[in-house]
Amino acid sequence: MDDNEDVIAGPDPIITFTEWFDAATQAAVPMPEAMTLATATPDGMPSARIVLLKGYDGNGFVFFTNYGSRKAEELDTNPNAALCFHWTQLERQVRIEGRVSRISAQESDDYFRTRPHGSRVGAWASRQSMPLENRAILETRVREVEDRFRDGEIPLPPFWGGYRLAPERIEFWQGRPSRLHDRLLFERVGGGWKITRLYP
Repeated sequence: MDDNEDVIAGPDPIITFTEWFDAATQAAVPMPEAMTLATATPDGMPSARIVLLKGYDGNGFVFFTNYGSRKAEELDTNPNAALCFHWTQLERQVRIEGRVSRISAQESDDYFRTRPHGSRVGAWASRQSMPLENRAILETRVREVEDRFRDGEIPLPPFWGGYRLAPERIEFWQGRPSRLHDRLLFERVGGGWKITRLYP
């Protein structure tokens, strides 16, 4: 990009995110929907992992998990979380911070029905984040789930569903020569956004 070209145009960070996400998709960035999700325990011990963005709008960014997983337990006791997208080929990063809440069972069910058969089986078979003595036990659980639902649709597990992170801060980072990067921070203020340019 031109060194004098501004990194952001417009006051709405969701529109800018859409433009950047679409650009990453068009540039064939591998899995542009992959994002780091950072959570923490109530006493502040952090953890992070990669999850997949499955939808977003002005209300927030949605991802799915087993409600018994470590991330879910941390989110249920400390709903403050952060997301980070990094699109290396475009030298772009987006950081998002806010509070997380569970989405409705209907929203989770609507998404679950779009998942491939194997992924739906896996959601039932996995006791995510729990100790597993050996792989054979997991494979046995998979066969049991396949037998259980052999003659019908695989329904949404009651212990599985989505979360939505409602953004309070969104920062766009654009790489520049000599590490003189562009950083624009959007902070929610009332019904709008305050925009601040940050030093690199």
